[in-house]
Amino acid sequence: MHRLYSALQLKKLLIQKALGETYTQPLPTLQEKSTALPTSLDKLKELCNNCYLCELSKSRKKVVFGKGNPKSDILFIGEAPGATEDSVGEPFVGRAGELLTKMIENVLNRPRSSVYLSNIVKCRPPNNRAPTPKEALTCRPYIFQEIEIIKPKLIVALGATAFNYLTNDTTPISKARGHFFTHNDIKVIPTFHPSYLLRNPSAKKEAYSDMLKVKNFLAQQ
Repeated sequence: MHRLYSALQLKKLLIQKALGETYTQPLPTLQEKSTALPTSLDKLKELCNNCYLCELSKSRKKVVFGKGNPKSDILFIGEAPGATEDSVGEPFVGRAGELLTKMIENVLNRPRSSVYLSNIVKCRPPNNRAPTPKEALTCRPYIFQEIEIIKPKLIVALGATAFNYLTNDTTPISKARGHFFTHNDIKVIPTFHPSYLLRNPSAKKEAYSDMLKVKNFLAQQ
């Protein structure tokens, strides 16, 4: 369904182009293979780098694909790239990324390079707003395919947007955090996004508790 939706979105954009709509980058050709997502991260990244299925493609500087250990047993998924990530083209490299690194290294006792990091959407929403449902649902097949390729034992959903679009559960993050959910038989544990923790330092204690549950879960695998 998601692949078909992407193909239909691309067809819509090509029709708009024929009617005079202009784009900053050339649109890919609509072919039958456009409906099949690659089974390697390199090919999937290449596809994302040439994606123009939503409005975010018009304002982005760089596509921010996932990065890290492709064989990791844990996958961290956030909401969307921020300004620094948009400039550099890598996930979690700003202040929130620095805090996430400390959480991984100090609580999980792992180097950041041992995990995999990604986002629900690959392009930065203007003014760091949350992605719209249309943007998130259009981009979601990419993160689903990343999950399928990596096959982690645990997904840490950073923030409400990541949690909601991974599980289709609309429980507020304040109530969902620290509990286990599932995505295609893979355990998902939501916690606060590092950017939220920067704005609300008092929530770091709860995030620390969540990360201890992550550590304990992985130790039992």
